[in-house]
Amino acid sequence: MFKALKSKNFKLFFYGQSVSVIGTWMQKTAVSWMVYSITGSVFLLGLATFLSMIPSLFLAPLVGSIIGRYDRHRCMMVLQSLAMLQAGALALLIYLKIYNINFILALSLIQGIINAFDMTCRQTMMIDIVNDKEDLPNAVALNSTLNNFARIAGPALAGIILHQYGEDICFMGNFLSYIPVLISLMLMKITPHIKAENKLKMLDDFMEGLDYVKKETEMARMLLMLMCSSLFVISFNTLMPVFAKDIFNGNAQTFSWFESAAGIGSVLAAIYLANLKTSKNMNKIMIASSLLLGFSVIILAISGSLTVALICMTLSGIGMMGQTSSINIYIQTQSAVNMRSRSISYYMMAYQGMIPVGSLIIGYISHSLGVRATVAIQGVICLISVLVYVYYKNHKTAEELETCPVQYRNTDNLKSNN
Repeated sequence: MFKALKSKNFKLFFYGQSVSVIGTWMQKTAVSWMVYSITGSVFLLGLATFLSMIPSLFLAPLVGSIIGRYDRHRCMMVLQSLAMLQAGALALLIYLKIYNINFILALSLIQGIINAFDMTCRQTMMIDIVNDKEDLPNAVALNSTLNNFARIAGPALAGIILHQYGEDICFMGNFLSYIPVLISLMLMKITPHIKAENKLKMLDDFMEGLDYVKKETEMARMLLMLMCSSLFVISFNTLMPVFAKDIFNGNAQTFSWFESAAGIGSVLAAIYLANLKTSKNMNKIMIASSLLLGFSVIILAISGSLTVALICMTLSGIGMMGQTSSINIYIQTQSAVNMRSRSISYYMMAYQGMIPVGSLIIGYISHSLGVRATVAIQGVICLISVLVYVYYKNHKTAEELETCPVQYRNTDNLKSNN
């Protein structure tokens, strides 16, 4: 499971990030709880998530082109430093008791812009910090395990801190958590990435990357599946503060249980992926995970028991992790070297870019239909998207099988002529 840690650079990256991502989840949990507590508005809760993630949708094509042209190691150091400054600004704001929702939303947008570059750079950097390229799928899975373990520890820690000490300690903790990751990046020894000689041509790069993804039909289908899930399904997480506070009459700690339950499921799925000996059959794992996600979200929507709801959150975490990581591993291992950064940027666009749009839509719809009905519809959409994916995949396979006999006949004719 830990074979990628044989690479010294990846080990440094892994340990440095292990502290930073816990701080990130602490801040994310604290921001969600604070926005809903201050305003009582589901729409503004969705808007905060929207602003922190929407830059990935518009910046992803540009990010993919830029990251592919510059040294990823240096880019990571700059981006992590900027993220630290953003966290420090938010910590100072709350420490001074300036509970201005406009400032908080503005800082969420700044965080989203930084993350749009940081997440693509982090993914493409994997190839540089893993010595044995056969360990790349394991490195991707371990990185996902780390992120989802932080999804357990971060919200759980945030729930305790919010209840006992207040929001400002959460934000200060996130600010300080960037110190280890910056130290680990400084200790890495990576061969400098050679800059491309040609100038940045965003439109040309975008079209070239788009043509490449279209030709890779399996990759294109997976990305469309991920886009649908991110837009209409995964955004159900936005409504968890409402489940915790209004539906189950809880507090900040109850909300942290929901986040941690999903994190436990994600870690279980990540451990399974990290133990795979091969990166084959990622599409089958993606289908099974998507089905699990859809059913668990539907049961969550109709559940009247907090225990059942938390179990469903755990199962949904397994589904989300299995779906997103299997697609990520497929892209990382199957993309051409010169197209990897752009392929990953399309992955980030379909994943991180669509979630905020979905959060905004779901926040609005829940006003009209109610929270439970909205979440149930999201689960149904997830199941329908799986059926559509399987139908087109089987339809394409049938077409390929029909053409195979013709190809074999042509081959036989060539052999007989020779």
